[in-house]
Amino acid sequence: MAASVEAVTFAVVLPSLLVAHQVADHWVQTSHQSARKGRAGWVGRWNCAKHVASYTVVTAVAVGVVWAVLGLSITPAGFVAGQAVSAVTHYWADRRTTLARLAALLRLEGFYRLGAPRPGRDDNPSLGTGAYQLDQSWHWAWLFAAALVTSVGVA
Repeated sequence: MAASVEAVTFAVVLPSLLVAHQVADHWVQTSHQSARKGRAGWVGRWNCAKHVASYTVVTAVAVGVVWAVLGLSITPAGFVAGQAVSAVTHYWADRRTTLARLAALLRLEGFYRLGAPRPGRDDNPSLGTGAYQLDQSWHWAWLFAAALVTSVGVA
């Protein structure tokens, strides 16, 4: 039995989004945006919006390239819907307080704080924190959803 057009599209779009995510979140995002996107008020919202805009350009280019090069049957509506799912959920998590509140609601606040510097100290400046792991797994879960939304909108 042959795989459906949707299944093949999903199988191509998901790894494309995951690769684009890594590039956009770690190479394209500026240190300025990273340091400020979680702040309260307009400074935080503006820096998060700038990050998500550049992030979405990278994911859109990645999906657009595989769509064109591999001749995928993605519809424009499916493409836009998938990018919207990715962008909106990325912004939500990257405001930081939102994901911290979700972790607390799910009783994961201990994991969320794992590896974070102690108050008043800079004793663990690393990417190896619980907050980072929850952030990345949140993004991957929603990239899965974005790939699915992109795929079911195929021609």
